[in-house]
Amino acid sequence: MRSIDEPKVYLVAKTMLEPEGLDAYLNDIGKPDWRPDPNVSDSENLIEAAGRMCYRSWQPYDPAKPEATNPNVSTVRQGNDAYISNVLKSGHGSVLEHASLTFICRNVSRVFTHELVRHRAGMAYSQESLRYVRLDDIPFWIPDSASANDQAKKKFEEVVSFLENTQKELSDIFGMANLSDFTTKKQLTSMFRRLAPIGLGTTIMVTGNLRAWRHIIEMRTSPHAEEEIRIVTGKIAEICQKHFPNIFQDMTFDSDSGSWCFGHNKV
Repeated sequence: MRSIDEPKVYLVAKTMLEPEGLDAYLNDIGKPDWRPDPNVSDSENLIEAAGRMCYRSWQPYDPAKPEATNPNVSTVRQGNDAYISNVLKSGHGSVLEHASLTFICRNVSRVFTHELVRHRAGMAYSQESLRYVRLDDIPFWIPDSASANDQAKKKFEEVVSFLENTQKELSDIFGMANLSDFTTKKQLTSMFRRLAPIGLGTTIMVTGNLRAWRHIIEMRTSPHAEEEIRIVTGKIAEICQKHFPNIFQDMTFDSDSGSWCFGHNKV
């Protein structure tokens, strides 16, 4: 058994603007008085552009720019922060789906991943496969609620060590070290995993749009959520707020409950 401290989260990708394409579009519709803000993220600029395109609210109405302006619009909100604030208040959440974040979650259990993959809308997953990856050891994080109790911690360690040895014994029984055919190895590895604990450490890459991440953060940092998923989603929440302060401007941390809460949860 390889003991691991706690799950880790890495931000590995995020949406980027293609400036030439956006500039070409803005030029083609009459050069409205709006350009991306260089002081905010590409994702936040993209979301603002999506909203302004929907309502032709690039600038106040100008009859000389019929494609860029709207006769119903006499004033427009200035600034990305103010614009996105109104998006959140109005619940126009669909524009948040244009921007996405990709995380790698390492040292997480399959308990965690089984819960995470239930979130399907706006999400994509790639997980380490135990059909292909044979277990030489079993990385394992003992939940805080168990590690605080010496007897419970000992029982966890005993059971995981037993199952780890079972993996090695099965490998010896089937002569895995002498097999060269990968198809046979895969079939046997797939069979061995049935005797691996659901709490073993694994790795998953997950991509979600920002509307979906807001929903997941609210759901999975709740005091009613499972212990591990609260830890991982809390780390994701911190990263989201750091990189996208305007999109997550209404998100606050409740130190009493350990939850991340939103001022506008119907986005």
